[in-house]
Amino acid sequence: MKKLITLLLAALMLPAFASEFPEGSPKFGTSYDAALATAKKQGKPIILVFSAVWCPPCQSMKKNVYPSAEVKPLHDKFVWAYLDTDEEANAKAAEKYGVQGIPHVQFLNSDGKALDKLIGGVPPAEFAATLNTLLAKAK
Repeated sequence: MKKLITLLLAALMLPAFASEFPEGSPKFGTSYDAALATAKKQGKPIILVFSAVWCPPCQSMKKNVYPSAEVKPLHDKFVWAYLDTDEEANAKAAEKYGVQGIPHVQFLNSDGKALDKLIGGVPPAEFAATLNTLLAKAK
């Protein structure tokens, strides 16, 4: 019984811990529409991260890739939005970009036009290389 209670408490606490971003993470918004508006205003490409608290590869990317030394120099070059696929408010955007598996990282130009996508977890150096390629495409 004690194990069951411990497991239940851990399961209930997971969303609270998983929703927090590690120190050194980019400034993630949580609204698709706000990301589009900000990108248009600032002239920056957009990174939409479709994720969920129960997804181990998503949480690994959140913890190890986005705040990594390789990705950090690119934080300010993009508008970042972290969209939880379990939230109804994100369903329309997930459908628009054909999100079926997560993590699904959708890259858009500043006008909201799709440039590319990445499905699944990748190491920091690979993600940084992808971002550098996208910056060139976005211009």
